[in-house]
Formats: sequence, structure tokens, C-alpha cells
Amino acid sequence: QVQLVESGGDRVQPGGSLKLSCASSGSLDLLTSAWFRQAPGKEREGLACINTKDGSTYYADSVKGRFLISRDNAKNAVSLQMNSLKPEDTAVYYCAANHIATRDQYDYWGQGTQVTVSS
Repeated sequence: QVQLVESGGDRVQPGGSLKLSCASSGSLDLLTSAWFRQAPGKEREGLACINTKDGSTYYADSVKGRFLISRDNAKNAVSLQMNSLKPEDTAVYYCAANHIATRDQYDYWGQGTQVTVSS
């Protein structure tokens, strides 16, 4: 059973930075790791994903240039460095993973961590 646990969510001021981490356990053959977020009343939004084999990445336009996804394969962990945070970035952030190359289909999800951007 694959389990994902996010951490690092916090409350920050606009323009600030925050780094989220996601620890995984139960599987060593995950191919894709990703970060999503969901604000109240809105659909879950894909932010970034990374291929654990070749390191290729994808970013949504809303976070491109501000967020950076990275993978530490030795530790089975994925991180999301968030810079220049805006109030509209406020949401619950989730990490996700799968055994296949994908951008929108994930078998495993973390419980979420709250990020609040406000003055």
C-alpha cells in the first residue's frame, strides 16, 4: 500500500515563499509524482508533476516561473518550492503519485496540507 504524507503548509504574506514536502512509503516503482491544490468551492487543480526516471517536469500556467517541483529518489520524497505567493494560491495542497507516466490520473494521494496567503 502506497502512502503519501504532505507537510510544510503554513500561513504566509503575499510575496512570501514556502516549501512543501511529500514523503512516500510502500512502493519503490512510482514513475510520476505531482502536486495539486483545491480551494473551497473549486475543483482540484494540477500544478506540477515530475517523472522520477528522467526528471522531466510540467507546470501549470498559474504557477510557472514561481513554483518548482523536485524529487529526491533516495528518500522517496517530492517537494514543491513556492515563491512569490499570491492570495489566490490559498488552498489545500495535495501530493499525488502513480506507477505510470501521467499528468491527470493518480492512484495515490496524500491527506493535504493547508497553505494560506494573506496579510
